[in-house]
Amino acid sequence: MGQGPLGPHPLPVSQPRQEGIFARVRAWSDLAGQVAAGALILALLVAVLLGVATRTLGDPLIWTDEGSRFLMVWLAVVGWWLASRRRAHIRIRFFVDLMPPSARRLAELAIQAAVAVFGALTAWHGASLVLRNYDVTATTLPISMAALYVPVVLAGLVTALQATGEVFEAASGADPAGPRSQGSIE
Repeated sequence: MGQGPLGPHPLPVSQPRQEGIFARVRAWSDLAGQVAAGALILALLVAVLLGVATRTLGDPLIWTDEGSRFLMVWLAVVGWWLASRRRAHIRIRFFVDLMPPSARRLAELAIQAAVAVFGALTAWHGASLVLRNYDVTATTLPISMAALYVPVVLAGLVTALQATGEVFEAASGADPAGPRSQGSIE
């Protein structure tokens, strides 16, 4: 297994060169997710440290708690995005692995189709939350509360797109337990 910048990486170091626009978009989105995660962690650290330091000095910044909450939600979604791309979410595959290969492929198709529907519904309902909270301002920050719900839409879209891609992989005969499924409990 390869060693990524943040520790063990589930993709092998000598992976074949992927061609095409979709491969470039996936590579770009993976890099963007990693950069976003780093920036969000740094911003969260600064917000929390500012809150602690100003409380210690007896003159707390009122916005640090709410800012930290917004950053945590965004960080959780970016983590979801990265884990989905790496197939690192926990999966219990015991019963699926007992099936013959053809049944395993059908099970993977059904599971990923259900995940795609779940992602689409999450994005749909998240968009409803964004619209309902667009005109509500946060208590201590001059931003819309919709910013707290936009990550729900993004999480749903990422989930739906990733699962749809995996449906096509499984339909093409690719092994559902491919090289990126390191998060499985087996």
